[in-house]
Amino acid sequence: MTGSTSGIGHATALGPAQDGHSVMVTGRDRGRAAETRRSIEAAGGRAIDLVADLGDSAAARGLVAQIHEAIEGPLDVLVHNAGGGNFAPTESTPEEVHHAACNVHAKAPFILTGSFAPAMADRGRGVIVNVGSLSTSMAVAGTCAFQASKAALSMMTKSWTAEYGPRGVGVNSVDPGFILTPVNEGIRDMYGWVLSRLAACRTWRAPEDVANAVRFLVSPKASYINGVNADRGRWQDRCRGYVTASAVP
Repeated sequence: MTGSTSGIGHATALGPAQDGHSVMVTGRDRGRAAETRRSIEAAGGRAIDLVADLGDSAAARGLVAQIHEAIEGPLDVLVHNAGGGNFAPTESTPEEVHHAACNVHAKAPFILTGSFAPAMADRGRGVIVNVGSLSTSMAVAGTCAFQASKAALSMMTKSWTAEYGPRGVGVNSVDPGFILTPVNEGIRDMYGWVLSRLAACRTWRAPEDVANAVRFLVSPKASYINGVNADRGRWQDRCRGYVTASAVP
């Protein structure tokens, strides 16, 4: 599970561990990775913590090598949760920030899936879950690098469903809306006016709300679900027109 040391990823890592999975925790910060591992172990689960900054174009290959070194058996579940980006106009976004967003949201999942999905398909079982974003279905000013790279991940869900689904691999995406994580604390007030217009959710939601969806999708209960972008349609109709003019500070 990439990006599993804070926010949505930290909450998500706990669920599969409670369901009997051994979880590989990955993130940029060694201390936070170890903390997540200890949280899993304290709850009776099993975990390994690995460190990789997937904003670096070479890091995904390095993570693949770390995973092969850390485990002996097959990898049954792959969750692409690592994320990053900025809130700034396109002309104020450094090229390296755009590159890093593409690496985290598109290149790393591409490399990791290409490294492990074929073996899942050969065994006739496996699960891939992409944690996308509500913003891939609407325009939000000042988030071009983030949105474009997340949209690539959304398309990968469909492509991998067509590629690996017929061979027993479940591929789905969870597209969260307004989730209150440490990263989002700084923009919390920007979207209050949007939330006030949403019938389904008039407040920021917790990382655990996303974690529960991912936990279900990696469980046997979701074995008949494939190629789904969870949350997307439900949110898109209610949000259309409300955030296209979002101000960027």
